[in-house]
Amino acid sequence: MTIEQLLQETTAKAVKELFEADFPQTQIIINETRKEFDGELTVVVFPFVKIAKKKPEDVGDAIGTYLKSEIDQIESFNVIKGFLNLSFVDDFWINKFGELAKKENYGVQESNGKTVVLEYCGPNTNKPLHLGHIRNMVLGYSVANLLTATGHEVHKVNILNDRGIAICKSMLAWQKFGEGATPESTGKKGDHLVGEFYVKFNAVLEEEYSFWKDSDAANEKFKEWLNSKEAKKLKEEYKGEEVLKKDFFKSYSNNYFNEHSALGKETKAMLQKWEAGDSEVRALWEKMNNWVYDGFNQTYERLGIDFEEVYKESEYYEAGKSMVIEGLEKELFYQKDDKSIWTDLEAYKLDKKLLLRKDGTSVYLTQDLAVAQARYDKYKMDISIYTVGDEQDYHFKALKAVLSQMNKAYAEGVYHLSYGMIDLPGGAKMKSREGTVVDADDLIEEVVAKAKQATLESGKIEDFSTEQADKLFEILGVGAIRFFILSIDPKKRMTFDPAQSVELQGFTGPYIQYSYARTQSVLRKYAKSPSTEIAINKLVAEEKDLVIQLNNYEKVVQEAAKQYEPSLIAHYVYNLAKSYNKFYAECPILKNDDEKITDFRVLLSQKVGEVIKKGLALLGIQSPERM
Repeated sequence: MTIEQLLQETTAKAVKELFEADFPQTQIIINETRKEFDGELTVVVFPFVKIAKKKPEDVGDAIGTYLKSEIDQIESFNVIKGFLNLSFVDDFWINKFGELAKKENYGVQESNGKTVVLEYCGPNTNKPLHLGHIRNMVLGYSVANLLTATGHEVHKVNILNDRGIAICKSMLAWQKFGEGATPESTGKKGDHLVGEFYVKFNAVLEEEYSFWKDSDAANEKFKEWLNSKEAKKLKEEYKGEEVLKKDFFKSYSNNYFNEHSALGKETKAMLQKWEAGDSEVRALWEKMNNWVYDGFNQTYERLGIDFEEVYKESEYYEAGKSMVIEGLEKELFYQKDDKSIWTDLEAYKLDKKLLLRKDGTSVYLTQDLAVAQARYDKYKMDISIYTVGDEQDYHFKALKAVLSQMNKAYAEGVYHLSYGMIDLPGGAKMKSREGTVVDADDLIEEVVAKAKQATLESGKIEDFSTEQADKLFEILGVGAIRFFILSIDPKKRMTFDPAQSVELQGFTGPYIQYSYARTQSVLRKYAKSPSTEIAINKLVAEEKDLVIQLNNYEKVVQEAAKQYEPSLIAHYVYNLAKSYNKFYAECPILKNDDEKITDFRVLLSQKVGEVIKKGLALLGIQSPERM
């Protein structure tokens, strides 16, 4: 039984005996005491005020007196309004520390019998990974670690969007302008090479569109539009035909691609050949996709990202169509006169959703139905987590609803791990077609370089070999990226700051990694394995603070897993590192006159280091032994 559970149980007894009322002990709130008040744990007494018909202070005083009489480890208490702050004797915290110091897998729970399939990354195979993918990957990877630590069986998977019109754009551009270029002949990563042709395609298309806008056909389309309701509304807001024309052609670009563009016709023809299984088109598709996969794998490896299984859209879209047809036959869905198939999701507080287009082609939802079924067939998962940006919130509500319509056993377990956009420094948005994304590989290179500069300026690795130093710079750079991103609530939009991320002081990954290295330095100087038998009976404030924080680790991990919220771990390890550095500065560890104190403080350093390392590992961050 944890101390929190003991306090809940005894507080419930206190309410029963003092106020003659039953109160569910699981609803009794126990918090850490705020730093500005005396105490270590706080019982929130506001819920009992109405029951007792007394002032919060009087209720707190009565319960505090009862708890002190029943629990020997409570040394004193104080009441601040509706908060009962409890202080415990040093022996209590020393015993708590002794217990956790002997645990081999502290912070890891036994199996809870729940299986999770967790999807993250989900790139298109027409361009390289970018900063948004990094946020996606480190978030999904960390949540997988949290769930594993709390007893779930987790299967990490990826989905590759490897077919469709966007993929054909890169392929057609390579055919027209590539001159046989390969990753080997150009010295470029495969995903970068293919991405350049995607950018090239859109540049040529924009040039083609610019010429077309001056044609008679374009002017006729503009004149037709001037009589539309949209145009009439805009006329009331704008003055001048030139402004209206600019607005029209900005919104008409997709129509141009589909209805007028020569490039558009060639691209759609290529897609149709792909759909028909044309051998030449399929061979080019496989070749260019393999270039991209090789490039992706290099980025995954550098970031420390892995997957148990990779799904490809091209292998599931046909199965998705079959599921939709089956649903239509069961009258779960309906077909319009144009042969397109839809579902009515009004019962789920959503609208009507397209499942198959009139030409029989699938949409993203169609593919996701088939992939979800394939995963259930293999893993029989209780929970399906999709790590995807918040712009797709509706999509996953619809996916869950359609699966529910189809009476799928796994529908209720669908969960969208949503996250906010991540911006360029300065606030600019990422746009793949213009080639102005924050490229993942470029970002890693930049942050590793900044980590190298900051570390060299610190002057603490003069005795490192070149190989050791380069390995350290890589660990610090990748760790800085991961920590900066994961330290922020994923639901919030954020801007990544490379320079700030590698600072050796403050709320950064390198600061915490340095703190871990400091604990290892203490252990090397101690030069023997510290005993877990503790011989002291008093704690100074800095020691008690560390022991209390260590005692909270398991609770923080459980809460972070419950909320799918790695930032709770990021804040925890930062506060632990900060407290350790204060302890290190103010409490002599190896240089004091009492051997028992030395032994205890070395053991405390060892356990702090272990928990920092565990916490960083949950975030996917390595802990260097020396810095």
